Amino acid sequence: MDHKKYKKYESIKLDDRIWPSKTITKAPIWCSVDLRDGNQALPVPMNIEKKLMYLELLKKIGFKEIETGFPSASDTEYEFTRKIIEDGSARGMTLQVLTQAREHLIRKTMQALEGAQSAIVHLYNSTSTLQRDVVFNKTRPEIIKIAVEGAKLVREIGDTSSVADLSYEYSPESFTGTELDFSLEICQAVIEVFKPDPSRKLILNLPATVEMATPNVYADQIEWFIRNLKDRGSVIISLHTHNDRGTGVAATELALLAGADRVEGTLFGNGERTGNADILTLALNLYSQGIDPGIRIENIDEIIGIYEYCTGLTIGERHPYAGKLVYTAFSGSHQDAIRKGLKARQERNEEEWKVPYLPIDPKDLGRQYEAIIRINSQSGKGGVAFILENEFGLILPKEMHPEFGNIIKNETDSLGRELKPKEIYDIFARTYFEAKIPYSLLSYKTESDGEEVLIEARIKADDDILTIKGRGNGPISAFFEALTKAGISDYAFETYKEHALSSGADAEAVAYIELQKNGFDAFGAGRDKNTTSASLKAILSAVNRLKSMDV
Repeated sequence: MDHKKYKKYESIKLDDRIWPSKTITKAPIWCSVDLRDGNQALPVPMNIEKKLMYLELLKKIGFKEIETGFPSASDTEYEFTRKIIEDGSARGMTLQVLTQAREHLIRKTMQALEGAQSAIVHLYNSTSTLQRDVVFNKTRPEIIKIAVEGAKLVREIGDTSSVADLSYEYSPESFTGTELDFSLEICQAVIEVFKPDPSRKLILNLPATVEMATPNVYADQIEWFIRNLKDRGSVIISLHTHNDRGTGVAATELALLAGADRVEGTLFGNGERTGNADILTLALNLYSQGIDPGIRIENIDEIIGIYEYCTGLTIGERHPYAGKLVYTAFSGSHQDAIRKGLKARQERNEEEWKVPYLPIDPKDLGRQYEAIIRINSQSGKGGVAFILENEFGLILPKEMHPEFGNIIKNETDSLGRELKPKEIYDIFARTYFEAKIPYSLLSYKTESDGEEVLIEARIKADDDILTIKGRGNGPISAFFEALTKAGISDYAFETYKEHALSSGADAEAVAYIELQKNGFDAFGAGRDKNTTSASLKAILSAVNRLKSMDV
């Protein structure tokens, strides 16, 4: 790799820049370019049926401006534009169409728009230093002439168009590869043609057609351009970033700080080469800061389904906000923090979202908490406890977390894969509820003499049936004494906890009991509709587990 073959991108002289001290306080004007920029980047472009489905998705999300195609590029593009105008699909939105600054392309584009209620004609020509040299072999004045003549023709046809509400947009394509002073010069020349005013503004789109520098440089370019632009009040500054350096979202956000008003982008960043700015990520970044993003993304799985069907592309598992794993924690410390954060929020009845490692509530996007934590060999005790509590209602004592966490860790190490919630529950049930060898409870009865509780229980001990008796201040202590007198248990009683699995008369109870001897301890668990029965089963479960350890 010879790094010397590449030239460093020149930074902008803007020592008094003010954008770093700004904050974003509202959503920009959004324009989806999925049906044009996104579609032309697909290995197999969408047919009309899929474009119609995708258009309805964009409208449902709430986009008011949608670039629906490049009508002069192909018969399919032209037919799609005519169809959505004639069948009413374009009603309630502003459709945007793209055209190069070439006469025959402009005429066909304007023809495609006839009868539309609201439309934007997006005119462009390339202005970059490199393309002027190696592609067009034209001077600055010659490039300006192309833009001006194109704008004049668009304006001339537009003045007699049947479009009820017609607006104009101009892009100096490859803005980031163009000298700033030339970008300004050509845009001012186009402004002179369209003669916008505050009531009918011209959109100036300043695209990072190729991302060539760090995001702060793009912000500097936008701030410089706006500072030096005449008639700022009659112009909407629009952004259209690509993702060649992987910072298209960041560049867009910084350019908004620099004063831009509008953003063109695509769902999930689909577009030429490495793609466009991801509008959903941009919108949800705003949402996570308490700002209304202006578009609705309540069911991201539905959006993903339609997107993948129409484009033939797939969403990466780590894609921001949308990926299958983005609300998943494998790390034990992360799992524990998420579990505690969710529990604290519930206990405090907090409206404000404050949960470690989760910048937004997955429920806001139609996701469920069940997918947040999954268990593999890197998982911790807190994550295992979270799964049992949230999926199956088992609220393990904190002292029990390390014991069962280690059991799960050993299982995942052995299997070499993650465990599903049902598998975790089955292991818990096998380890605790079904620990019935050598001892299991057959029946019992209790009575009170006014001061103490007396218990008589029948238990199965391997192949024998034993009757044991004991007394205590309650049935649990009485049963424990009975086991001790029978020589079955010489353990110390350490921890006891019980809870109901649900509400109602038929609710089951679960009890957890920890026993200890000679530095060794083990938990047992029992479940039954009767709280006392659940507790007695838990004691025998712990005894059996310690016996199996030869303690």
